[in-house]
Amino acid sequence: MTTPDQDLRPEEFAEAAAAAIEDAQGRSLRDAARVLADAGLTGVAAPEADGGLGLGIDFALPIAEAAGRLQLRFPLVEQMLLTRAFAGTPISAAIVAGECLGSIAWQGSLAEAYAGHARHTHECDWVLVADGEAGATAGAALLDVSGLVLHCDEALDPEVPQVWLSLADARVVARLTAEAHARLRREAQILFAGFVTGAAQGAITRTATHVATRVQFGRPLSTKQAVRHWMARMQLAMEVSAAATRRVLAANEFGAARDARPALAGAIGNAAFIMEKAIHLHGGMGFTWEMPLHQSLRDVRAIDAAFGSSALTHEVGRRFIESI
Repeated sequence: MTTPDQDLRPEEFAEAAAAAIEDAQGRSLRDAARVLADAGLTGVAAPEADGGLGLGIDFALPIAEAAGRLQLRFPLVEQMLLTRAFAGTPISAAIVAGECLGSIAWQGSLAEAYAGHARHTHECDWVLVADGEAGATAGAALLDVSGLVLHCDEALDPEVPQVWLSLADARVVARLTAEAHARLRREAQILFAGFVTGAAQGAITRTATHVATRVQFGRPLSTKQAVRHWMARMQLAMEVSAAATRRVLAANEFGAARDARPALAGAIGNAAFIMEKAIHLHGGMGFTWEMPLHQSLRDVRAIDAAFGSSALTHEVGRRFIESI
C-alpha cells in the first residue's frame, strides 16, 4: 500500500470491510472468496508482492471480529492465516486473488495419517495439517485436498460441518517449519478470539434490539430491571474478551510475545455465556431461523472443540502454575 500503516486505523478498516462481508453473505464459497479478495480482506496481512495489503495481524483482528459479528459462514480467518504463513509463494498469491481456497485442520497430523476439525475442506483446494505427533511444536504440511478421503461430521453444525481427513495418500504441496507453524497457531488463537468476541457482540446487539421492541404487559422488556442486569453482564463479558485479545497484540514487559491461549479460552467461555443468555432473552427464538443466534453459538462451540475444548483451559492453568 502507498499509505503508511501509521496513517491507517484497524477499526476504520474493519468498518469498510463490513460492507464486503455483507456482500459475501449467501453466496457460494467460491463467489464469496472473490468478493472478499476484491475487497482486500483475504490478503490483508499478505505482502504487497503477493497482491496483499501488507498490513499486520492487528489489522486482521477487527476483520475477524466483523466476520463473527455478521455471522459470515466462510473460512476467512484461515485464508488470512495461510496468505501470511506462505508469504512470497504462488500459494499466497492464489488465495489473495480469490482463485484458490485453503483450510486448516486443528487436530491430528500427517504422521498419524488423520486430521480433523477443518472447516469447509470439502470445498477447498488445500488443507494445512501438522507434520508430526507433537502438534503445535512440529512443522506443518499443506496438502492437496483432491487426493484425500474426507468425512464430514455434522454433529456440531449440519450447515458448516467439521471435516475429518484420511491422509494415507496425501500429496504435500508445501511445508512450514516448526517455528512458522507455531507462529500461525498463535495468530490463529488471536484471530479466533476476535471472531468469537465479534459473534458475542453481534448477539448483544440483536438482543438489545429485541428487548427494546418486544412489549409485554404494556412495557418493553428492556424496562425490566432483571433484563437490564443481564444485558450489562453480557456487555461486560464481551468487553473483557475484547480487551484481553487486544492486549495479546502488545509485547509483555520483557519485550516478548504474550501467550494468546488465555485470551482465546476466556473469549470462548464468555461468548458461550453471552450466546446462551441472548437466546434466553429472545424467549428461545434464538434457535429459530427468524432469530438465528444458533449459528453463532454453533461457530463458538466448533472453535472450542477444534482447540481442545476444556483442554485449552486446563493447559492455560497448568502453564500458569508451572510458571510460579
